[in-house]
Amino acid sequence: MAKLQHFKLPDVGEGLTEADIIKWHVQPGDAVEINQTIVEIETAKAVVELPCPYEGVVAELLVEEGQTVDVGVPIIAVDVAPSDTTSVVGGDQDPESYQNLAKPETPAEPAEPAGQGQAAGSAAAPAAGEKRQPVLVGYGVKPGATKRRPRKRGADPAAAERATAERPAAEPAAEAAQSAESAESAAAVAASSVAVEPASTAPGRVAVLAKPPVRKLAKDLGVDLTTLTGSGPQGSITRADVQAAAASPAGTAGVGAPEREPAVRPVAWRPGGEERVAVKGVRKHTAAAMVRSAFTAPHVTEFLQVDVTDMMAAVRRLRSLADFADVKVSPLLLVARALLTAVRRYPMINASWDEPAEEIVVKHYVNLGIAAATDRGLIVPNVKDAHALSLVELATELQRLTEIARAGKAQPADLSGGTITITNVGVFGVDTGTPILTPGEVAILAFGQIRDMPWVHEGEIKVRKVTTLALSFDHRVIDGELGSAALRDIGAMLEDPLRMIAWA
Repeated sequence: MAKLQHFKLPDVGEGLTEADIIKWHVQPGDAVEINQTIVEIETAKAVVELPCPYEGVVAELLVEEGQTVDVGVPIIAVDVAPSDTTSVVGGDQDPESYQNLAKPETPAEPAEPAGQGQAAGSAAAPAAGEKRQPVLVGYGVKPGATKRRPRKRGADPAAAERATAERPAAEPAAEAAQSAESAESAAAVAASSVAVEPASTAPGRVAVLAKPPVRKLAKDLGVDLTTLTGSGPQGSITRADVQAAAASPAGTAGVGAPEREPAVRPVAWRPGGEERVAVKGVRKHTAAAMVRSAFTAPHVTEFLQVDVTDMMAAVRRLRSLADFADVKVSPLLLVARALLTAVRRYPMINASWDEPAEEIVVKHYVNLGIAAATDRGLIVPNVKDAHALSLVELATELQRLTEIARAGKAQPADLSGGTITITNVGVFGVDTGTPILTPGEVAILAFGQIRDMPWVHEGEIKVRKVTTLALSFDHRVIDGELGSAALRDIGAMLEDPLRMIAWA
């Protein structure tokens, strides 16, 4: 007899209340497995792929593409055969937390002493002929019912001798099996220390070697690893291989990466009349956030023109170094480094205002936000712990965030927790602007276009590379003196990049 399981729209961990259904990857009648991507949703922060928590056959799609759905509303029905109900993760899951779908249960039976056919502290192995229960990606397997035997200290030698004499004949065999299992585990650990891992070798798939971060990058950029030839050790695929494939004209052709429709379709001019464009997803969230920011934090914006001729020379020098051969080096990289250095000198610009507690929260870490314009609206992914990254690592992260933002692949984790932001308005060919603070932050730096301008240099008028910086800040936290000092120092570091080393 068939059994229907209804998958309810989950809160993906950001406290969101609704999402838009962007694209279904399955249709009624399709067989689905646990962890298989079934739908793309757009939350107020990003486009997210949802995995299926059930194994069975799609009975019905309960909502249509483009529809806005509240968290907790069923979106798909899966027909699960009675014999397969053991593979269902959590039944009709609680929409309060998607992370609870496959939470390990506490064993109800008393713990079995270690050494009885199983290594101490290891997970319980499935019985002969028993199908291993699959679990949702990222949530682990059910722990075994065994516990490590308590270590005895200062044991009586005579008691130990008596225990040896009374040991059952079958126990040495169990210990031998345990030793063999330990040796096998040690071999597995040694094998896992290799930096690359092979892809699944299921029938019809080609095994490839790639590190987990490279696999994630390939997934984010829609690149099929099986189509690439690796340039790394033992033919492994590197980040550079994936980025080169994504940048090529046929970068994602034929790999099944669906093109997403923009949330707000392009509007063409037609004389006469009017039309209405629905405000959804990221654009809806951005509008609410900007209004909240503009009318809760007293904004002040200061401007500074800077001669960045030497900075541009430093950018060209960095591009020629072997360490930066696989990453993009742009002026934004040095602007980011200058801002990170300024945060060390003036920690108050990396803070937040706690209204209920009437406190200023100064953060001694930097999650550096980079504002990115996408066809779905403005999003601000951030580089986690940017203060602790080397210049090469910072360049790599900036490039990764830019790529996933443009591809519409930024996840909620990429977009939450920012502490200070840069917006690069220069890419649009404008000198600067008055940026609005990202809610929860107290400073944002706008970086304008770099132009050839007449400039007084060493007592003479010369053509120099000049940019305009704008720093907006929350005047409740940052007064004019502090804001001016931070902006002045950022400008000084861009004018003479050696100051970044001196002040680091």
